[in-house]
Amino acid sequence: MKKIILTGDRPTGQLHIGHLFGSLLKRVELQEEYDTHIMVADVQALTDNFNNPQKVRDNAFEVVLDNLAVGVDPNKSTIFIQSMIPEIAELTVFYSNLVTVSRLQRNPTVKEEIKQKKELFKDSVTFGFLGYPVSQAADITVFGADLVPVGEDQLPMIEQTREIVKKFNSIYGDILKEPEALIGSIGRVKGLDGNSKMGKSLNNAIYLADEPEVIEQKVKKALTDIKKIKIDDKGNPDDCMVYYYHQMFSKNNLENIKNECQSGTRGCVQCKKELSENIIKYLEPIREKRKYYQDRPELVREIVKDGTKRARIKASEILKKVKKGMRIDYF
Repeated sequence: MKKIILTGDRPTGQLHIGHLFGSLLKRVELQEEYDTHIMVADVQALTDNFNNPQKVRDNAFEVVLDNLAVGVDPNKSTIFIQSMIPEIAELTVFYSNLVTVSRLQRNPTVKEEIKQKKELFKDSVTFGFLGYPVSQAADITVFGADLVPVGEDQLPMIEQTREIVKKFNSIYGDILKEPEALIGSIGRVKGLDGNSKMGKSLNNAIYLADEPEVIEQKVKKALTDIKKIKIDDKGNPDDCMVYYYHQMFSKNNLENIKNECQSGTRGCVQCKKELSENIIKYLEPIREKRKYYQDRPELVREIVKDGTKRARIKASEILKKVKKGMRIDYF
C-alpha cells in the first residue's frame, strides 16, 4: 500500500512561482511514489473571503489548471474540491470538541494571519477563521494522510492536527493517523519587492500563467541593491532580488552573474533582461500545457468531478470508523 499525501491550494487567485518551488514541483515528484490527494480548499478560502464568494468560485478551476500545467497527473493524483466532501465538515464538528479556544488563539500561524487581516476582522475575528486549524485537521485525517507537504510557516498547523489526533485516539480508540509535515525544497519564496513572502494579495508575484511581456515588466520593477546606482558600481548580490531569482532560474550561469555584479561589470538592466528570458523559457512549457487544458473546460471539469467522487468514497470510509469509535453509528 502506498503512503497517502494530502496537499492543496486556496482558490483565491492563480498560482505563482512561490507555489511552484514551494510545493507544486514536489507534489509532481511525489505522485510517482505516493497516493496523492490535492484539495481545492474553497471552504478554507471562504474563512477570509466570505464576503466575496464569486472570487473563490472563479479561482477554483484556475488552481486546477495550474496543477495540471506543472505536471500533476489525474491518473496518479486525486484532485477534488473541499466543499464537495461533506465528511470533512462532519469531522470538523467532532474535532471542535477536542480543542480549546485559548489553544487556537496561541497557534502562531493563526495569530500571524489574524494580524495580517486586521482590516477584514477589525477587533473581532470570526469563529470560522479562528477554527480553521480544526477544519484543516479534518482535511488531513479524513483521507488518512501520512504526509502533508507544507511551508515552514504552516508547521504549527500540522502540530495542531497531531494534537487533535492524539486526543481523539486517547478517547475513542486508535483510529486516526498522526501525519508528518514535509517541507518543500524552498520553504518560502520572497516577493519581487523583497517581502519575505510572495503573495497574491501583495502584488509582488510572477504567476505561472503570466505572458512573457508581463513577466518582463514585473522583473523590471524587481528590487535591486540600492547602493548600486551606476552601471559600473560594485553590487552586493545578497541585497538584490534579481540575483535571488537567478538562483532559481539561472543556475548554469550563476557564478558568472555573481562575479560580474560584485566587480561592477554587470548592469542591472542587463541582469534583469537575462532573468526575464530565463523565467519565460522555464515557464513556457507550463503555459502551453495550461492553455491546452484551458481550451478544454469539459475535460477539466470531468477530472475534478471524478477526483471528488473518488475522494468522497475514501472520506466516507474514514468517517464510518470515526462514528463507530464515537458510538454514534446508530444504524
